[in-house]
Amino acid sequence: MTTDDIILHIFCLVDDSLPNIPRHSQAKIYPSELVTIGILFSLKGGHFRAFYRWLNRDYGDWLGHGTLPERTRLQRLLKTHQDWCQMLLAAPTFFTIIDSYPIELIFPIRQGRSPQQVGEKGRDKGRWSVGIKFCWLLNDFSRVVDWDWDTMNVNDKCFNSLVKPFIGKTIVLADFGFRDKDGVPENMKIYKKGTRNERMCVETSLSLVTVICDLKRIRHRLAVYIQTRLDFVAAMFNVLMDLFHFIHPDADPYKMSIAEFSL
Repeated sequence: MTTDDIILHIFCLVDDSLPNIPRHSQAKIYPSELVTIGILFSLKGGHFRAFYRWLNRDYGDWLGHGTLPERTRLQRLLKTHQDWCQMLLAAPTFFTIIDSYPIELIFPIRQGRSPQQVGEKGRDKGRWSVGIKFCWLLNDFSRVVDWDWDTMNVNDKCFNSLVKPFIGKTIVLADFGFRDKDGVPENMKIYKKGTRNERMCVETSLSLVTVICDLKRIRHRLAVYIQTRLDFVAAMFNVLMDLFHFIHPDADPYKMSIAEFSL
């Protein structure tokens, strides 16, 4: 599948999935076009400046001459309308899985050099890192149901609030990192390592966004843009999973694959 085909398929899925959101009278692009751009940035990864140069050079005329907003304005539009990504989240199933994912923002030796730094120091794979934790909740079909993030120095139990709104709707499978001496939500079940293989889907999904989207290295330094990026990452994963099964209708419904859509 060519890059042009990937972009067109993503846009069509986004346009079909979003409700009829009216376009602002002064807006140059439609809501589905803006969400598609945010998803493409999350998929391609890297710096937004480099992404914008690629988008403007190769696909700027797809929106019409002079229609693509200027770079900083486009970035502000993505920040302002990031809530549209919530409409692309999936519904919970009988079992859902929760896990966290560390993202390094700076080297530990650079911690404290700027008062604007967002990340905090924590342990990642046996070494110190300064960054954030990204936590998401996946259903049986490996679609993102909900997500949250915090600094890397917090314990996974801080994400237990993500589970509470789904009491009575799903049973959440978690590891020992989500234990809490004050108790966990009634719909959360803690299992030790090596049990409940259903939990492996969250490991696979996080590996996919690491390799395909380079999510371990994000270049944002303000909390609001980190929030925006992660919002579009969750929407991107759901859209690409739907796209994979649309293109391969005979595939196992539980199969995860987004590598063929890499930019």
